[in-house]
Amino acid sequence: MQIQAAVTTGQSEDFALDTVELAEPALGEIRVRIVATGVCHTDAVARDLGISPYPIVLGHEGAGVVDAVGEGVTDLAVGDHVALSFAHCGQCGRCLTGHPTVCSTFNELNFGGAMDDGSHRLHKDGEAISTFFGQSSFATHSVVSAHNAVKVDKDVDLALLGPLGCGIQTGAGTVLNRLKPEFGTSLVVYGCGAVGLSAIMAAAIAGCHQIIAVDVHDSRLELARELGATHVLNGGKDDVVEGIRGISGGGSEYAVETTGVPAVVRQSLQALRPLGVSAIVGVTPDVTLNVHEDLMAEGKSMIGVIEGDSVPRVFIPQLVDYYRDGRFPFDKLVRFYSFSEISQAFEDSKNGTTVKPILRLE
Repeated sequence: MQIQAAVTTGQSEDFALDTVELAEPALGEIRVRIVATGVCHTDAVARDLGISPYPIVLGHEGAGVVDAVGEGVTDLAVGDHVALSFAHCGQCGRCLTGHPTVCSTFNELNFGGAMDDGSHRLHKDGEAISTFFGQSSFATHSVVSAHNAVKVDKDVDLALLGPLGCGIQTGAGTVLNRLKPEFGTSLVVYGCGAVGLSAIMAAAIAGCHQIIAVDVHDSRLELARELGATHVLNGGKDDVVEGIRGISGGGSEYAVETTGVPAVVRQSLQALRPLGVSAIVGVTPDVTLNVHEDLMAEGKSMIGVIEGDSVPRVFIPQLVDYYRDGRFPFDKLVRFYSFSEISQAFEDSKNGTTVKPILRLE
């Protein structure tokens, strides 16, 4: 079928809305009519750094309605509301033990440009167009593997739910699935974008006594307070490490580092108390550490976390329930844009005007 999609034809090139051909869903796949899709920093990285083959249709925080079901799909039906998450094989040892975020073929399935059978679902004038994260949700319709789709209740605004598939589940899942902070402990979040603010809301759900937000924008810190931060520090004005030590009585038990800035990564370690843990979730270049002083001497840990170590079909419905109960108000991060405003949405995300842009496709 012919669909409308935002096609990226080369490195750093702007999005071009175009008509492309979408194949029918194959074995184990479904077709989804995309209602809305989040804009994520990872899309910008893919557009500008060429981590996937061009031409490509980006987008990996889609939400929509199932409108066709391929052979072998028994757990989803036409008319179901779904949020789309990352691609994973569902068969390797990591997937089968509840860690699909480190699937043995994660990189190939999400960044390789093809579906899991090596073929393509998108074409233009006979030329294959790459798929991103197994979904390419910057389009009116998407074909995805059924196990990458999460059925959600129809009484929740579907247009809101796409970001649960990546950015928001990354922040919340890092806290609730991986760090699992004990009740009454302290946790610091470095960077108050969508990932960091989701971590703050999750820390409040977990019952952390001190939730410290660090950012360089006062407006983001104000929102962090509204969402559950008990203390805030401006990294451009305050002595962050000493501030955290003073607030927490010697250092925090936990940290979530979202910025990917080497100096901030090191701060996240230095501000930990002995045996503390810092979870690194941002794309981070080389970092210079004094391993003895920053890490080993006080038994600290630094861990990497992908997609919040989540099992999307379990975790996303949990987040929806928290949202419905008023405990996870992620809608406060969101601003909606029309599909034709995709370039503006990316610009507003880059300059900080909008925490989490969502494109409405209908």
